[in-house]
Amino acid sequence: MTEDVLSGLLRRIRLRGALFFNVECVGAWVTEAPASVLISSAVMPASEHMMEYHVVLGGTCWAGITGEPQFQMNAGDVILFPHGDPHVMSSVPGLRAEPDLPFLMANLRKREGLPFMVRQQDDRHIQPAIPRPEPSSNPPTATLLCGFLGCDRGPFNPLLSALPRVIHARASELSVDSWAGQLGRIAEAESRNSRPGGEAVLERMSEMMFVDLVRLYLSSMPKNQTGWLSALRDRHVGRVLTLMHSHPAEAWTLEKLSGHAGLSRSALQDRFAELVGQPPAMWRRERSVQQVR
Repeated sequence: MTEDVLSGLLRRIRLRGALFFNVECVGAWVTEAPASVLISSAVMPASEHMMEYHVVLGGTCWAGITGEPQFQMNAGDVILFPHGDPHVMSSVPGLRAEPDLPFLMANLRKREGLPFMVRQQDDRHIQPAIPRPEPSSNPPTATLLCGFLGCDRGPFNPLLSALPRVIHARASELSVDSWAGQLGRIAEAESRNSRPGGEAVLERMSEMMFVDLVRLYLSSMPKNQTGWLSALRDRHVGRVLTLMHSHPAEAWTLEKLSGHAGLSRSALQDRFAELVGQPPAMWRRERSVQQVR
């Protein structure tokens, strides 16, 4: 049941991937990304909302929302910022570098030959990577794949608001054949040996990676956590949410829903309100209003 609801919501938000950077990070480096709303017009102007993610292809680094504790990232790890928060990536925690919006806007509009190969050193701007025929005396301390995911906010879709501000997936938590792992390998190959259709492949793979991360987050939530995503895991409330999402035009009453859920009306009302934060009738009414908008 849970997967049916998730699949329907993912279809409605029209998820799309775009614009990749393959970044070699050298020495003691730091880069700071502004809130995605400040650069979305240059990256994904057709999307109502933009997220940013980073895959560590090699080495180690630190990443997190600006001004908040950072996560240590190792090869194979992925970090996603679902709400487009400003964030910092660095060689060690605590480093800061003011985002240069004019520089970012100018370079993000260049869309040919994705993913871009660039180098990040110290707190200077990222620069195009120069092929080095011989081993460098200053090899990268980390190699990153950076990308963006755009989506629509409506019609009423609780998925985005239910996601945390950061999802950090460790390589050990991702399966060997996960989309994140495959995306990293193929993007690295594409950045060195571009092939026709490569951009489209990477875009679709990044969209599937997002689905992987949402499912991983859903499976790792504490059992006592409440909220819309937690409600999907509940056998009774999850069934009710599936019915209301699958058949939005149906005149659902508490009596009808309780029959499908296998609970009394009062038990369903209390359980639904406990997990979702409001009773079924109010939740359905709010959903209908937002769909009309």
